[in-house]
Amino acid sequence: MTVDETIEVLGEMDKLNERLHRQTDKIRELTAELAERDAEIGQLKMQAEVAPATSDGPSPGDPEGSGDLEAKDKEIADLKDKYLRALAEHENARRRIRQQSEDSVKRQKESLLRDLLPVIDNLERAVEAAKSNKGDSKSIIEGVQMVLASMLDLLKANGVTPMKSIGEQFDPNKHEAADHVPHSAHPANTVVSEHHRGYHINDKVLRPARVVVAKADGDAKNG
Repeated sequence: MTVDETIEVLGEMDKLNERLHRQTDKIRELTAELAERDAEIGQLKMQAEVAPATSDGPSPGDPEGSGDLEAKDKEIADLKDKYLRALAEHENARRRIRQQSEDSVKRQKESLLRDLLPVIDNLERAVEAAKSNKGDSKSIIEGVQMVLASMLDLLKANGVTPMKSIGEQFDPNKHEAADHVPHSAHPANTVVSEHHRGYHINDKVLRPARVVVAKADGDAKNG
C-alpha cells in the first residue's frame, strides 16, 4: 500500500469514527428522552386510573387524560422508532469501520509479502550460484550480502532500523542480557557483544537486542 492510499484509508476511517461518535451521542439523547417520556406516560396512566374514583371526575367511559395518553403513546412510539433507526445506523457504522480496518490490514500484509518476493528471488539465485560455483566462496558471500542488503532496505522502507548496542550502556528498555562477563576493555554495565541485533520500528522497540554485558572484575567471583 502506498503512502497516499494509507492516508486515504485513515481519512475514511476518521470520518466513520466521527459519524459513529455522533450516532452514539444521538442514541444517548434518545435513550434519555425515552426514559423521560416513559415516566410521563406512567404518570398519565396513574391519573387515568385514579380519575374515575373521584366523585366529580369524568365518566369511566371517558377518563380524564385519555387524550393525553394517546398523544404520549404516539410520541413514545415515534421516539422508539427513531431510537431503533439510530441503533441500526450505529451498528452499520461500526461494521463499516471494522471492514475498513480489516481491508487496510489485509492490503498492508499483501504489500509487505509482495515486497518480500524479490528477497526470495535473490536467495534462490544465491543458492543456484553456490551450486554452480563449488569452492568459489566469494560469489556465495556476495550473493548472501546482496540478499541481506535488499532485506535491510525493505525493513527500512517500513520504518524498521537496526539499533546500535555494542559499546552502549545496558538499557533494559532496549537490551536483553544473555550473559555478564568481566571485560577489561569496557566499563561495567556496557554491552560488549550481541547474540542477535535489536531493531526499532519508528520510535518504538520492535525487538530488543540480546546482548552480553560487561561486569566489574570483582563481580566475576559471584558470576
